[in-house]
Amino acid sequence: MSEQFKHVQNTACEYFPCHKASGHKEMDPATFNCLFCYCPLYFLKDCGGKPGWRALIKDCTGCTLPHAPGGYEAIQARLLQAFAELREGKAPKTLGPEEE
Repeated sequence: MSEQFKHVQNTACEYFPCHKASGHKEMDPATFNCLFCYCPLYFLKDCGGKPGWRALIKDCTGCTLPHAPGGYEAIQARLLQAFAELREGKAPKTLGPEEE
């Protein structure tokens, strides 16, 4: 079975490849994956990536997890984990103020 669905590139995008600003690890344009342009793990505090934080605002500009090789698998695994937690009655930690 083909696994082409795991990798998409939009080289016509004016931001391609994104996450290349100074201070960020350069991504290889040949392997850069645009499939998760907007990360489906954004709502999770413990997403598995390396986000920064500005108060309660999650800053993913320094994270390359969704765009790097293996990113598809990492995102799918973390989503499966979050859904398993929900089925067990445990709500995953999401964005927002800490509960006391």
